[in-house]
Amino acid sequence: MTLSSGKNNDITDVPGVRVGHVTLYKKLNEQDTICTGVTAILPHENNLFTYKTPAASHVINGFGKTAGLIQVKELGLIESPIMLTNTFSVGPVLQGTLTYMLDENPDIGDSTSSINIVVGECNDSYLNSMRLQAIEPHHAIQAITQATTGPIEQGAIGAGKGMVCFGYKGGIGSASRLVPFEDKNYTVGVLVLSNFGKKEQALFENFPHGQNDLPDGSIMIIIGTDAPLYDRQLKRLAKRATAGLARTGSIIANGSGDIAIAFSNAQHIHHSKETPFDSYTFIRDDHPVMEVIFQAVIESTESAIIHSLIHAETTEGRKGRVIEKAPLQNDKGVQ
Repeated sequence: MTLSSGKNNDITDVPGVRVGHVTLYKKLNEQDTICTGVTAILPHENNLFTYKTPAASHVINGFGKTAGLIQVKELGLIESPIMLTNTFSVGPVLQGTLTYMLDENPDIGDSTSSINIVVGECNDSYLNSMRLQAIEPHHAIQAITQATTGPIEQGAIGAGKGMVCFGYKGGIGSASRLVPFEDKNYTVGVLVLSNFGKKEQALFENFPHGQNDLPDGSIMIIIGTDAPLYDRQLKRLAKRATAGLARTGSIIANGSGDIAIAFSNAQHIHHSKETPFDSYTFIRDDHPVMEVIFQAVIESTESAIIHSLIHAETTEGRKGRVIEKAPLQNDKGVQ
């Protein structure tokens, strides 16, 4: 049984989640084209540093250059927007996000602790002149301030502008699933930055064999939910994204950075708790609804990847390279 999708069928169906994009595209000359961007995912509508969200990550294959996941693994919390960009722009995106968070929180680095910024990346250098490092800190700030609820833009947008998936134009894709529980629904939403795979590997469509000079690529998978889960359980969700990735045909290649980050915004951990104790309400691991949540992650991940192809457009990049829109229609039973 396939689960029902949310209203927008994207990650913003999780109440409070917002997404923002900044896209850069400019053909400079016959050799160089700026074809890249930044995407920001905000887990909830309140101050992200003051009200931290339980979170976890899972490295499916570690050919990646992310920032901030060490502390997420250690403390099980996210306290910043989750930022996505290209490989060479992790630094300026981190800097811009830090500036935004410092402006929002005058206490950081003064009367309280430092802050952990989370940035994920994929390599868009097939289409983007990545060596030119076109992304600047203000682009990260712009992506954050422009973040809105859904429906969100998908495809060759934001961090996905220069990405390639299964030999066709990939990028940002998203999907959601509703998990029935007693008299309500929990929502699981996934946003991906897709940049992996060869045409002949796709399992959802019989693509013709294509060019073999494309790099292995990567994928960032961001999972959000309003189900009350804590970090160890969110780690279990992040692991299940692997199954959704495999359903599309990914072989998780040697040079592919495949990383999942999961958060729950059902409960917040306040930065300045006066009491030495804190408490969670969470779903038991052995409750049947947990397996439905796992199913929701797998289905949403698979659909988000396919949506990144459906919504993308043919794009010309550096050296005159052209990556075509995938010959897919949104009538394949893909929610």
